[in-house]
Amino acid sequence: MRHVWALVERELIRFLRAPLLIIFTILGPLLQLVVLGYAFGGTLHGLRLAMVDEDHGVQALRLRERAQAVAAGAGTFEAVLYADEAGALKALRIGKVSGVVVIPRGFTRRILAREAPQVALVENNVDRFVSSALAGVLKELVTGLDQVQVTTTRLPAGVALAVVELYPFVPYVQYLLPGTIVLAIFTMVMLGGAFAFMDDKVLGIHEGYLVTPVTRLELVAAFDVSGAIKAVTAGTVLTLVGMVLSGVPAPLEPVRLLQALLVITLTALALVSVMFLLLARVNDPMVPRIASMLLNTLLFFPSGAVYPVEALPGWLRAIAVVDPFTYAVRALRTLLLQGAGLAAITPDLLVLSATGAVALVLSAAVFRRSL
Repeated sequence: MRHVWALVERELIRFLRAPLLIIFTILGPLLQLVVLGYAFGGTLHGLRLAMVDEDHGVQALRLRERAQAVAAGAGTFEAVLYADEAGALKALRIGKVSGVVVIPRGFTRRILAREAPQVALVENNVDRFVSSALAGVLKELVTGLDQVQVTTTRLPAGVALAVVELYPFVPYVQYLLPGTIVLAIFTMVMLGGAFAFMDDKVLGIHEGYLVTPVTRLELVAAFDVSGAIKAVTAGTVLTLVGMVLSGVPAPLEPVRLLQALLVITLTALALVSVMFLLLARVNDPMVPRIASMLLNTLLFFPSGAVYPVEALPGWLRAIAVVDPFTYAVRALRTLLLQGAGLAAITPDLLVLSATGAVALVLSAAVFRRSL
């Protein structure tokens, strides 16, 4: 342990001499949290929806009134009446409106005749968020238009759906927080672990290690521990600041913070061990920098940090199964947003621990004590 700690101390001293590196490593993911969280997490408002009424009947008027009610209430869209379909479609193509609703001729008559008429929604499906939102709202608007009120006979009430939410409303910025914490850990692992090791090779410091009595396992463990300490520092700071900025209730609760610290530590050890395993035989200093960009995309997005894993295609789900990010994000989300304890995340902790241990042993096995 004396040999290991000597190398750890040297790495930490060099790390503390670069304060700007520490600041930017924490500031980058924090900025991503705020920008992405509020850019993608809000409810759509202020869209312009073109309505073309070719029927001018009572039921068409009801549909238009419902659209105006949405505009006055939720404010998802503003209904704009167009005289003809051609003008509305032209406005859609040039981006003046986000969608076009066409109420066909004979709409009212077909409703009264129980012929199930259709209302057309023409949408700009390039933007999936907008098109999905418009489709969802319009489905609600047309529901019940074919129901005729009966005043002479009391009919039994139909089956209704009551929605009960288990947790309070979670804004997307909070949903994004666990993934941002793991991303900060990964960034520091690359900068303080993989890049530091590669810099030692380039500067010739690595050659000095080879003539010491330090074993391969000690050398690998020293780099892993020093990189993990840096990553835990970044992850802890981002957790505290991110919980406050995103509005997580009781952000300074001691028990939850200690549990989160455990997850952060295991995540840092797992990621730094995996990165050292991947780069143990690499000699080109540009490889880690290129690999960091690729791994950032390959590990971050399939992990459920931004979008649920259940919505991913099969090949991305396969990546998520072997992705350490997946288990770290799920564990932090369970702790920070759902308020569960360690028992709920035990499988995730076991996977992270096993990943770190196996990667450490394999790294020592493939590491060469030679130039």
